[in-house]
Amino acid sequence: MDNRKTTRIVIADDHPIFRDGLRRLLETEPDLKVIGEACDGAEAVKLARQLRMLENIQDPRGYLLRLSHNLAIDLIRRRAAQDKHREAFAEDRCAYFAALADPDELEFAKQLAGALGELPAEQRAVVHLKLWEKLTFEQIAATLDIAQGTAASRYRYAIDKLRERLRPIYEEIR
Repeated sequence: MDNRKTTRIVIADDHPIFRDGLRRLLETEPDLKVIGEACDGAEAVKLARQLRMLENIQDPRGYLLRLSHNLAIDLIRRRAAQDKHREAFAEDRCAYFAALADPDELEFAKQLAGALGELPAEQRAVVHLKLWEKLTFEQIAATLDIAQGTAASRYRYAIDKLRERLRPIYEEIR
C-alpha cells in the first residue's frame, strides 16, 4: 500500500482552457488530487472553505497563493530531475563498445554509435537501459518514471530505426 499523503488542490484561474490544462497536468502526479476549480481567487477561497481545507488559517488568500507557488515550484523541480535523469542515460552512447580488433566490427560499432546518436533521447535512454544495463521494461519504466508500455514502445521504435539504418552496413561486412 502507498503511504504517500495525497495533496488536495483547488485550481483558480479565469481561463477555462488553462484550468483544464493545469488539471490534466496535475492529474499525472499520483500524490496530487484536483478537488475543485474556481474562476477567481475569491471563488477559490469560498470553495476551499466549503471543502474544509482552510481550518485554522488566518489569511486564506495569502496561504493559498503561497501554497500554489510552492506546489508549482515542486512540480517544476520534479520534472527537471526526471528530464536530467533521462538525458544522462541518453548521452552515454560511445562508451558502450569495448576495443575491437576487427576493422569490420570497428566500422559497425562506429556506425551503431552514430545511429544511436540519431535516436531521440527518450528512445536512446530506453535502449541503453535495456541492452547495456540489462533492465526489464518494468525496471526501465520505474527508472524513467514512464509507463511500462511506453518503455516497450520506445524500445521497439528505436530497434526498428537502428535496424533500418544499420542493415546495409551489416550486409556489406557480412
